[in-house]
Amino acid sequence: MYNKSSVNTKSYVFSVCEIRQETDMLLNLTDVFTSEGKILSVDIPIEMEVFGCRNGDFPITEKSEIHLICERISANRARISGSAEIVLDMQCDRCLKQVFQKIKLDFEREVSPQTEEGTEISEEDDLDLMKGYHLDTEVLIYNELLMNQPEKVLCKPQCKGICKVCGHDLNDGECGCDTFVPDPRMAVLQDIFNANKEV
Repeated sequence: MYNKSSVNTKSYVFSVCEIRQETDMLLNLTDVFTSEGKILSVDIPIEMEVFGCRNGDFPITEKSEIHLICERISANRARISGSAEIVLDMQCDRCLKQVFQKIKLDFEREVSPQTEEGTEISEEDDLDLMKGYHLDTEVLIYNELLMNQPEKVLCKPQCKGICKVCGHDLNDGECGCDTFVPDPRMAVLQDIFNANKEV
């Protein structure tokens, strides 16, 4: 039922197409799609070692199995619900310290097999998830991670960041740099004042 083939855990390139070339983690949903009232509950290991996106490449330091419940809701249509926990090795957005960011995934999708030209496709369908009657679980996890990234990664809520002048970590104390930034609107008045002073 669960097929693993051609998995390369040393190098992950994270466009959807390239994930498919490097990994092939497929869950057979044929019985779910074709048997009325069929429910499949399964725990599947996550093979991904690094999560890559436009913000960078983040090693995965901890990961649970992905728990999936697949349920037929109509002819050639199934509901996929699942949960997992993943810890990414990231950096604080303010001070750049290492942060182990835990991300909890809890999702629900509806899918259809992508085998027949006549298969009805909903606007909610993610076509990258299905290969025929098989669910690509690695693409599923990648998509969910992409949608559940934190807006801001902080080592602590009150992080003071780093000095914009010397780069000192302000969480360790003040550095003494002059960080005053004059209001540019006042620069014109200052120039006039200096000009009158010279006269």
